[in-house]
Amino acid sequence: MTKHMMTKSRVAMAAVAMLAGTLVVLPAWAQNFPVTADQKATATQVAQTGVPLSELAANAPDNYTVKRGDTLWAISGVFLKRPWRWPELWGMNLQEIKNPHLIYPGQMLYLEKKDGRATLRARQSSAAGEPTDTVRLSPRTRYESLASDALPTLKSHLIEPFLAEPVIVDENGLKSAPRIVAAQEGRVLLTRGDRAYARGHGDAVLLDDPTQRQKQYRIFRNATPLKDPVTGEVLGYEAQYVGQALLVRGESTQESTGKDGKPRTDIVPATIDIVGAKEEMRVGDRLLPEPERQLLSYVPRAPQGTVDARIVSVYGSAVANAGQNQVVVINRGTRDGVQSGHVMAIMKDGARLVDKTDAARDELKLPDERNGLLMVFRTFEKLSYALVLEVVDSVKAGDRLVNPR
Repeated sequence: MTKHMMTKSRVAMAAVAMLAGTLVVLPAWAQNFPVTADQKATATQVAQTGVPLSELAANAPDNYTVKRGDTLWAISGVFLKRPWRWPELWGMNLQEIKNPHLIYPGQMLYLEKKDGRATLRARQSSAAGEPTDTVRLSPRTRYESLASDALPTLKSHLIEPFLAEPVIVDENGLKSAPRIVAAQEGRVLLTRGDRAYARGHGDAVLLDDPTQRQKQYRIFRNATPLKDPVTGEVLGYEAQYVGQALLVRGESTQESTGKDGKPRTDIVPATIDIVGAKEEMRVGDRLLPEPERQLLSYVPRAPQGTVDARIVSVYGSAVANAGQNQVVVINRGTRDGVQSGHVMAIMKDGARLVDKTDAARDELKLPDERNGLLMVFRTFEKLSYALVLEVVDSVKAGDRLVNPR
């Protein structure tokens, strides 16, 4: 079957489903969500045996109707003590849900308990008593991607801005990037709708792309060093995102005659239009190519081995502490085996105090206690960005991270 024929087949399948007023899950080749081999193996095992009742959440319901706005993480938290163990939730209904990312609003999940084990079954909720936010497809001739209704692992709007805004560079990475050199009419500050001129050098020269004439760039400034809280090593530099620009004309040169009558070669900088502004831009700010849009589907999971990491900083915050749904930088990256989706437990340092019940007045160090969970969503060589998913108390730079197992 050719690619064109496959595409037509998909449209036809979706159209039939829409006209029939039913929801059809397209096959694996139509939905390419990430599922690792380890997670599939875990799910397969659980599908055969179920999970111990001790692993269920204390208030796990007998049934649950999937609602619009739910996430796999949230649903896992409804049934299991640890939401990051979602492959076990999937394994509890593997026969009825072939792909855990293809769970839709309106499905009813039933918890079944037998012989000290629990399994989960999925059935479409009946029309009677159907929740008001259940997705219903009325017969009409239209087509839209079924994947748009599938539940995400997490609420993507919490991390989508950070997929392009923060960037980790080496010491010279930002200095060697193209830079804004001038603005129209001598303006000092630039914002959306303004035109400016930029120049690069070496491999960073701003040239027209014959395949994509208007190329987009992100604009950054500064480069704040990020240091390891333990060793003091500079692990990278975090550039500050300030806006977005569109390349209108590339750099070039032109021949002219100087005042002395001699020929000369003039450097003509590239022309850019400011199309987005987080804050005002100025001459000297740097340009980096717009990154490709990433698939916003993550697979939360515990790392395979031991984790000994620290929080380096709280992103975009003037305060030192972070709360739930805030983004932090951690001192581990791809060189340490960290991957997007890795979940880590946040540990709160136990207080140091004097034992006032003993005449010797010994100094005590109380045990460290778990303070929450975070999930890595963007990695660099030595650093990673992570979203704080759960927190008991605020977290801060220097807090220790361990394997949640």
